[in-house]
Amino acid sequence: MSFLLPELGFGYADLEPHIDARTMEIHYSKHHNGYTNNLNNALDKANISNQTIEEILTGLDMNNMAVRNNAGGYYNHCLFWEILNPNDKKDLGGDLEAAINSSFDSLDGFKEQFSKAAATRFGSGWAWLCVKDGKLEICSSANQDNPIMPSIGCGGQPIMGIDVWEHAYYLNYQNRRPDYIAAFFNVVNWRVVAEKFKNA
Repeated sequence: MSFLLPELGFGYADLEPHIDARTMEIHYSKHHNGYTNNLNNALDKANISNQTIEEILTGLDMNNMAVRNNAGGYYNHCLFWEILNPNDKKDLGGDLEAAINSSFDSLDGFKEQFSKAAATRFGSGWAWLCVKDGKLEICSSANQDNPIMPSIGCGGQPIMGIDVWEHAYYLNYQNRRPDYIAAFFNVVNWRVVAEKFKNA
């Protein structure tokens, strides 16, 4: 079984002005496509088959860097495009809003903590909103690691993530990572995040 690059579900320009079309095109067609192809090659070499991406990640040999990096890159970007989908968006509400208010006092409190985790992740990586033991937590991970991998110090089921590799923002924002993080919140699809929260 080979993993396929998922359909984006929206056009490269649909997130402008917050995320520009050229960045989206390169990010999706070059970076995510590269992780997808390299993952399939790495799985062949490791003789891993008939597993979901979640099964691969939770049972990962963390010393197999080819599988680790590319399985992480594949999974992380699949989640990223889902939550950025501009279609059928709605405002935050319901059980997710209640959980955010409970864990972070308010949506603004959540945004502040999430933005800090993303802005202070040294080098390349991700910041995450996770469900752990029924509660919401914020954490970050290096490179293409993610919370469902073993022993990375950031656990739980991710329901939202932001890519803070430079390829995600540098064409438009250069070294202004905080500006990119602030813009990110304008294109989050809270309906999708709420569904992931419910399923987690």
